[in-house]
Amino acid sequence: MKKKSKNFLLLLAFTLITSFSYAQSTEVSQIVFKNVRVFDGTNDQLTSATEVLVEGNKIKEVSANASKKASRKATVIDGGGRVLMPGLSDTHTHIMFSSLPQAALLFGEPNFNVIYATKDAKAMLMRGITTIRDLSGNTFGLKKAIDEGLVPGPRIYPAGGMISQTAGHGDFRLPNQKHPEYGGAWPALYQQGHGYLADGPTEVMRATRENLKNGASQIKLATGGGYASPADPLMGIQYTFEEIKAAVDVAKNWGTYVTIHSYFPESINMAIDAGIKDVAHGQLLDKATLERMAKEEVFLSTQAFTLCSEPQNSEFSNEKLAIVCVGTKKMYQMASEIPNLKVTWGTDMFFLPQDQFEGQVKQMERLLPWFKPAEILKMATGNAGELFKMSGPLMNPYPGDLGVIKEGAYADMLLVDGNPLEKLDAITNKDNLLIIMKDGKIFKNTLK
Repeated sequence: MKKKSKNFLLLLAFTLITSFSYAQSTEVSQIVFKNVRVFDGTNDQLTSATEVLVEGNKIKEVSANASKKASRKATVIDGGGRVLMPGLSDTHTHIMFSSLPQAALLFGEPNFNVIYATKDAKAMLMRGITTIRDLSGNTFGLKKAIDEGLVPGPRIYPAGGMISQTAGHGDFRLPNQKHPEYGGAWPALYQQGHGYLADGPTEVMRATRENLKNGASQIKLATGGGYASPADPLMGIQYTFEEIKAAVDVAKNWGTYVTIHSYFPESINMAIDAGIKDVAHGQLLDKATLERMAKEEVFLSTQAFTLCSEPQNSEFSNEKLAIVCVGTKKMYQMASEIPNLKVTWGTDMFFLPQDQFEGQVKQMERLLPWFKPAEILKMATGNAGELFKMSGPLMNPYPGDLGVIKEGAYADMLLVDGNPLEKLDAITNKDNLLIIMKDGKIFKNTLK
């Protein structure tokens, strides 16, 4: 009996030690930001001195005494009265070819192109961009690598390949390349899933389902001409009502939505009639359509195309860009005067020289003629978070709150030197980004 009792006590001690060690190894990490003023992504004013407790990858508490809820092992960061704000969201990117030379995409080695994109993903994160909505490109592998921590980068809401009609905005075949239906072969762009050419409701539905099968959080259709397109007219209406509705119906069945590439009212109104919930451009819109969008809660996810010529474009493309450029200024003026219009910030950068790509966040300053810094920042934080939620419970890769600082939200935050609600360079100058946190992990900290 004594031997059995001894063995039992040894087993009990071993169990307790093992359980204690396991509890220690699974203990959730905590970080406390003390003495910070918070821009929460929705309000126009900063809070007074506040504390924010991060537990794991979520914000546990925002209060004057949040540190009292932290364990003794928590990491404490004294913000010194600086501003803590949500990470930025760019709602229109092409991460697979942001600064990649166009020839590399069309003719280069796909494996190199993917590795190249990891460089651009890291650069975006280190500018304070913690979430992007990617609207054309096969980003699924890169997204998985980022989510699993293999490479640093922002969260990605992927659309997969943009869906375009033949001879539409997404048709980037060379002049001598025939459509496969007429004896040609699919160029690498389409073979690799960066885009789809689909004609008729049946083909549009198939391309939509293909993207959703791959994990698209939303669907992107090209329903109007584009300035970067090699052949189509800028004001050309692309896709019929029936084709657009086919994509909308499929996306709706999966609990998500369709966004469109289009600039002008005729095309955009037809797409809204068909049920789309987001306009990814709209620089040539009129006031009536903008007011309709506000009333029907259709997002305007536009960009500040205020440069009327770009060196990487052909003469044909720059002629179209000049028209978009003039319209951009008129559109933003009208948008700034319409209450309840949901506007987000994006850049739509692709095939850019490195110096222009590095100016991604700096583009926010282009909006200052029409909006206050607080309004611009809300476009890139709280408004974007609302847009991301439209992916629905089935297709949202990050269910929860993004773009805001509140209890339960993802811990994607920036500590900045200066007040960005007064001067945007507190955020557009990356030297002012003292701490960059994404998913509760710190990727930059110069506050040491």
